[in-house]
Amino acid sequence: MFSGLARVKGSVLPGVFIALGLLVFAFLLFFTLYTAQDSRTTPPIDSRIYGLLKFTLYQAFLSTVLSLGVGTLLAWSLAHQPGFKGRSVLVALFSSSLVLPTLIVAFGLIGIFGRNGWINQIGLTLFDYSFGSYLYGLFGILLAHTYLNASFASRSLLHAFESIPNEKYKLAKSLNLSTFQRFIYVELPALKPTLLSIGSTIFLLCFTSFAIVLILGGSPAYNTLEVAIYEAVRLDFDIALALKLALVQLAISTVLVIFSSNFRTGLGNLKTDDTVLPWREPKHLHYIQTTVILLFAFFFILPLVVIVVDGLDADFGHFFKDPLFIRSSITSGIVAVVSSLFTVIIALFLSDAKRNFTLEYRLGNSMFSRFFNLLISFSGNLYLAIPALVMGLGFFLMSQKFEMPMNIWSVLALLTANVLMSLPFALSVLGPVMQKTAQRYDKLAFSLGLTTLQRWVYCEFPYLRSSLGYVLALSFCFSLGDLGIIALFGSEDFSTLPWYLYQLMGSYRTDDAAGVALILLVIILSVFILLPKLFRSRLAENN
Repeated sequence: MFSGLARVKGSVLPGVFIALGLLVFAFLLFFTLYTAQDSRTTPPIDSRIYGLLKFTLYQAFLSTVLSLGVGTLLAWSLAHQPGFKGRSVLVALFSSSLVLPTLIVAFGLIGIFGRNGWINQIGLTLFDYSFGSYLYGLFGILLAHTYLNASFASRSLLHAFESIPNEKYKLAKSLNLSTFQRFIYVELPALKPTLLSIGSTIFLLCFTSFAIVLILGGSPAYNTLEVAIYEAVRLDFDIALALKLALVQLAISTVLVIFSSNFRTGLGNLKTDDTVLPWREPKHLHYIQTTVILLFAFFFILPLVVIVVDGLDADFGHFFKDPLFIRSSITSGIVAVVSSLFTVIIALFLSDAKRNFTLEYRLGNSMFSRFFNLLISFSGNLYLAIPALVMGLGFFLMSQKFEMPMNIWSVLALLTANVLMSLPFALSVLGPVMQKTAQRYDKLAFSLGLTTLQRWVYCEFPYLRSSLGYVLALSFCFSLGDLGIIALFGSEDFSTLPWYLYQLMGSYRTDDAAGVALILLVIILSVFILLPKLFRSRLAENN
């Protein structure tokens, strides 16, 4: 082992030290939360906390089931309709759901289903009838989660559908299997690994959902642990209750991350290939699949259309003169750029170290390889175990103990949360590519005695270039649209665009809020579409 370590120590040590640093940070955060408790003032785990936990798990379970069901149906329809006009555009649009800020999604859904939304306006105009505020509550939470996660799931499941060899479809046809039998015996086995991976990710995201529940929950009866922590700190300043809720959420999230780690598969920037069946599908199936695609496309695009239509009526001249909007935009831009750069750097070091413990000819056969592999994997998925509000509470408590300007604590908390939020996705994209380059070039690089810099320039970067652009775009968009940490630290002196938008929505300045939502949407979609193209190279596309 030690002889092998000497050869790859420059590849192993930086990533291992970063992984240990992330775990130390997690321990310090837990230690800060735990020691801040006072047994005389901290409330016991009572029926209220049990009720919050029960609803948090319940809505996460329902959201996951609905998202996987709708996502599977949509992916099945897209896979069997390769000739559908606009298919590639729709697939690309569904991929953007990953970076759409939850605050913008909630705003768009309110514009359609809210009390003054399009549906109620149409009902009043045509039938003099309003459906009321049916959006707020469990229905709104499930609707928003399904909107975001079903499109995300369909993109990954579509690749699983299209990876099924045509020979299996021919065998199913020769056996005269029905559509249902073909799905059960041919398609479902190919989908299972992706379903487990995507399902565990969706459940964790819904379990720690904040902005959607905060805006669409409607009442304390539909609060989750994350929202309850925010209200305890921001509204009631009940730190004791917030601590108890944070520790409960931290413990459960950690268990869920450890349990779901067995299901993780890559969520990389994968291209899809058309499924070409050697026969024509029955007409009724064709109609069903086309209807599913059209209905979901309409459901997905309509909230974005609402944001564009309502946003164009806003007074943009007023925004560009508003000092708070200008400060919020500058803060968001700087934080997004810095956090995305840190995300890429940390993900590269962790991926570089991780491949040493998975490749047998490096350190994969050593007795400690499994331990270090698990250590790096868990450190890269800390955000799923430590949600934003729990992390924010830890930073808030540290700011009470150590004297430093509050704005500095706010920036540190925001940067840390944004980096950790993007890191799991960055690792899932960069990890497989770095492992592939190692398998391809290790023997040549070792025989030539290339330095780390030479190897990076000639071997790694040409094949990572496209993936780096995708990760930078993802992490930038995640950071720009996040309403997690800033919900605890936001103020007149320190604000971001999502916080500014939330303040406008809270003060019922809907016209101004629509304008800011449109600006945020245009920036995020532009970065998500254009930035990867700047990094794209012919060599990267061919590999």
